[in-house]
Amino acid sequence: MNIKYLGLTTAVSLTLLASCKQKAQQNAAPPATPVAVTEAKKADAVYYDPFQGTVVALNSVELRSQVAGFITGIFFKEGEVVPKGKELYEIDRRKYIAAYEQAKANLESANANLVKAQKDADRYSFLLKQDAVARQTYDQAVAALATNQAQVSVAKAGVLSAKTDLSYSIITAPFTGRIGISQVKLGAQVTPGTTLLNTISTENPIAVDIVVNEQDLPRFYAYQKSSTDSTFRLQLSDGTQYNKPGKIFAIDRGVNNQTGSIKVRVEFPNDKDVLKDGMSGVLSVLNNESGERVQIPYKAVTEQMGEYFVFIATDTVAHQHKVMIGPRIKDQIVILHGLNAGDKIITDGFQRLKDGGKITLGAPQQQTAPGAKQQAK
Repeated sequence: MNIKYLGLTTAVSLTLLASCKQKAQQNAAPPATPVAVTEAKKADAVYYDPFQGTVVALNSVELRSQVAGFITGIFFKEGEVVPKGKELYEIDRRKYIAAYEQAKANLESANANLVKAQKDADRYSFLLKQDAVARQTYDQAVAALATNQAQVSVAKAGVLSAKTDLSYSIITAPFTGRIGISQVKLGAQVTPGTTLLNTISTENPIAVDIVVNEQDLPRFYAYQKSSTDSTFRLQLSDGTQYNKPGKIFAIDRGVNNQTGSIKVRVEFPNDKDVLKDGMSGVLSVLNNESGERVQIPYKAVTEQMGEYFVFIATDTVAHQHKVMIGPRIKDQIVILHGLNAGDKIITDGFQRLKDGGKITLGAPQQQTAPGAKQQAK
């Protein structure tokens, strides 16, 4: 009987002892997590903000006729650079020459009538003083003189109008620039102000238009007053870098109240004719935050709900810190706020960490997962 109770007591004691050991193991602190650590350092961080840009000519004009007629002459090679004043198109001039000659003849006739009217007025004025003619006859002569003077003025205006129309029959280059492919051929009929003949535009210098938010305006106004050769960088659509420096040519007069944006035009030299009107590219603008900045490996940053965090190692404890990040520079990232140079940043092993977790320096990338151990067995 005593032996039975002794055996039962021993079994209960062993069970209680095993339970206590299990609870002790559960309540024991988790083991320290092996991590890799690096030091946050200040380094020169020069970075740019990208803006989608469009290449535009500083001066571009659509050529249209101001008189009607048929194209009778084309005096340029399509795609060439034409100097200012060069004749480009001729519109049938015959009727405009005839109109001009008629206007000159009308002026000559009006001048002849004016001479006769002037002599009549002078004669009747003399006779009136001699009381040899009626006052009414003299008044009629003076009125005729005034009428002929007005007719001369009308004839002069007619000559000027006809001469202008005649000059419009020859279309010349308004400035030195590259002319495009002709939109009309010989014999084509043109309508004043409607028919597009061609387009001519300047090439050197040339510009790139970008659209920026109104919050960036002070920055661009500052660059308008003073900028360096490295302030603006242009990348072409094929990925190549344009190696000429740019400067602000103009900032638009006002902000679009619907989009809150404004157009900025940046001028570039184009002596080798690389840039063409209408091309697209990316204009990189030097960021005001460039300079000596704290940088850490990009892989050390984690994102949570749109916010960014890193783990800082303090002795054997890891603390999570919120940071404001800047641009990425190769495998590094700029930290604008939240870290100081010299902080020990955990770069590997933080995936299993919580704020305040214990850490130990090690090689977390060599740690084998529990599941892998079971498979190995």
